[in-house]
Amino acid sequence: MKSKKPTSKKMLGVLSLMFILAATGMANMAQAKTLKVCYDQWAPMTIFPTASSSDRGVVIDMVQQIYSAKGYQLEYFEVPLARGLDMVAEGLCDMLPEYLLSKNAENAFEYASEATFAYTSAFVIRRNDPWRYNGIQSITGKRIATGPGWDYSSMSVEYQHYIDDPQNSNFVEVIAGDADVVDRIFRMIKENRVDIYADNELVLQHVLNQLKLDDELEIVRPGLEKKLVEFPIFSKKIPSAKRQELIKIWDEGRVEMQGRPEKILLNKYQVTFTD
Repeated sequence: MKSKKPTSKKMLGVLSLMFILAATGMANMAQAKTLKVCYDQWAPMTIFPTASSSDRGVVIDMVQQIYSAKGYQLEYFEVPLARGLDMVAEGLCDMLPEYLLSKNAENAFEYASEATFAYTSAFVIRRNDPWRYNGIQSITGKRIATGPGWDYSSMSVEYQHYIDDPQNSNFVEVIAGDADVVDRIFRMIKENRVDIYADNELVLQHVLNQLKLDDELEIVRPGLEKKLVEFPIFSKKIPSAKRQELIKIWDEGRVEMQGRPEKILLNKYQVTFTD
């Protein structure tokens, strides 16, 4: 009987060690399954939650569904776009879910293969204004609203050149801010302080609905010449194997979200593609 006492203690020690190792392994697994997501405010695609609403937007809901299905816990960082890009480049965030294709960005980020969305653009103007976009010559003399550093070149190189040209500075109003820039632009158009603004048609639909300005403003087409195609970007600071896993999960998940699942998310935010 005496010989059993040290054996019992030894067994307890082994079991304790196994428990500690298991707990440590679970903690490491949980840590490895955390996805850090940076994003900016671009409602209804990406939204900063508030005290009155926990909504994060179509794209963030999609990211949540895709990665949580694979056991990931998501941690969000609501920041202006420029800061989000820096955080992904520095490895402080694993991904940013929407960014336009750019060769310059490939040094700091890796793009997924599947696009987040391909957006048709449109313009917002005062209701009953007969103006319509018909190439770059049609915006001459119009007061154009935009944001600081916003890039339209993937949709229209000529439009971007027009905005950047110092000779047109008197007709280009750059509206600064982090969260409510588009809202302010809509009000400025209503107040006749600017004339036109181009953006993703879903963003224009959402803001028009939220501000209830249908009687004063309208969305008109055609928009700019090409669609705005945006992709998730992933940090090159995270290990390659993890990055490739995250990209693979996105690519496969985004394909599965096409059709009805995508439409359900768009309906939630009361927007729809027109073409």
